[in-house]
Amino acid sequence: MLTNLLGIRLVLLIGKTIPLPASYDVTSALVKVEVTNDAKSADGFQITFSLAKGILDYSLLLGGTFDPGTRVVIGVILGAIPEVLIDGIITHHQVAPSNEPGMSTLTVTGTDVSVMLDLEEKNEKYENQPDFVIFTRLIAAYAQFGLVPEPTPTTDFPIMLQRIPRQQETDLKFIQRMATRNGFVFYIEPVTFGVNTAYFGPENRLSIPQPALSMNMGPSTNVDSLSFSQDGLAPVGTKGTFIEPITKISIPIPSLPSLKIPPLVSSPTQALRTTLLRDTSNQNPAQAATSAIAAVTNAPDSVTGQGRVDTVRYGNVLRARKLVGVRGAGSSYDGFYFVQRVSHSIARGQYTQSFTLSREGTGALLPAVIP
Repeated sequence: MLTNLLGIRLVLLIGKTIPLPASYDVTSALVKVEVTNDAKSADGFQITFSLAKGILDYSLLLGGTFDPGTRVVIGVILGAIPEVLIDGIITHHQVAPSNEPGMSTLTVTGTDVSVMLDLEEKNEKYENQPDFVIFTRLIAAYAQFGLVPEPTPTTDFPIMLQRIPRQQETDLKFIQRMATRNGFVFYIEPVTFGVNTAYFGPENRLSIPQPALSMNMGPSTNVDSLSFSQDGLAPVGTKGTFIEPITKISIPIPSLPSLKIPPLVSSPTQALRTTLLRDTSNQNPAQAATSAIAAVTNAPDSVTGQGRVDTVRYGNVLRARKLVGVRGAGSSYDGFYFVQRVSHSIARGQYTQSFTLSREGTGALLPAVIP
């Protein structure tokens, strides 16, 4: 395998505006890197360095290399293939001096570049603009961070005489609010070094599945641990009404499907809970339908899986927000899953990935999972 021949190498770029390769002093002091990619929240990172004290101060603290606001790009090269794990901003650092020589540490913590959208509260109005157009306008203001907007068109087109979308929070909070009311997700994900996709749309289950996670398969086993659970109270049904604008008759909203398509299971968990749509009576039919779909879509998946892989044995970087196959866990839990969260832990001679998977029920749709 090419990964075994060439090994795994860490890529670390740091800079105020344009991140550049880290200096020798920085890389030689590196102890551990942790990166978390999460489909439900912002990605984050934490880097630990050993500190050596000079005459006046610790050398790594001089020059402001790790000052808050500094941009950091972390990636790995598996074999010959580069993979960017996060493009982020330093938000915090912590110094832990020690009485023992060589035991002082500097821990640098940060979040992906979405944190730059959460720094300034605004009061704005957006007349005659649907949510996906507003989203594109907002992201365009952050082009210096390599953000490329990838919006999915929304169905509701607000007319100024009926409704004017208003922002009374930061750009990030406003985008998240727009995403929630449409049953969408919003995240920023690196495409390559210095370029990031800002995605605004339904959970993307149309990706090519990643190499399978295999257990109980002898030499083909590539997971250290894997467990599953099913929560019958996770999915929800909806009940509500809207007022027909001409006759003023109250009309019930029918049961509508989730935006999580295509389905991943043969036996989805039935909803035991019902939520009341309290705001739909004041909405038009299109808005009421969107609210009903969003409520079903925003409910968590009923089946989750958690585990850990050794990256050398797995041979790949497991990516959050994409599909992955599971095999060897039995017919109920084999099949394809959506990767909700991956935590990368990298140190000298070690690279492990802890993960969380999810889907809407049990039973695989296909008889086999391609390795």
